[in-house]
Amino acid sequence: MSPRFVAHLPFTAADLPAARQFAGTLARSLSFLTEVDGGETTVSAEDAQGVRHRVFCDLPLDAGRRCVRRVDHDGACAPRQRR
Repeated sequence: MSPRFVAHLPFTAADLPAARQFAGTLARSLSFLTEVDGGETTVSAEDAQGVRHRVFCDLPLDAGRRCVRRVDHDGACAPRQRR
C-alpha cells in the first residue's frame, strides 16, 4: 500500500457550515481520482488545525461500503458505490 498524505489548502468561509460545504464540494469534484479518499475530508480553523471537523458521515456499511451523506445527517446512511 502506498503511503497516505494530506494536502492542506487554506480558504475562507463565513462559518463552519460554509467551510464544510466548500470542502465537501471540493472532495466530490475530485472523486474521479482513485488517490483521493473524500470520505475522510475534514476542515479546521487556520489557527486551530488540530481541531478537525468531519465533512462526511463515512460510517462503515455492509459489503465494505461507506456512507456518503454529510456528517450529522438525518435518516439512514446511504452507501458509497465501490469503484
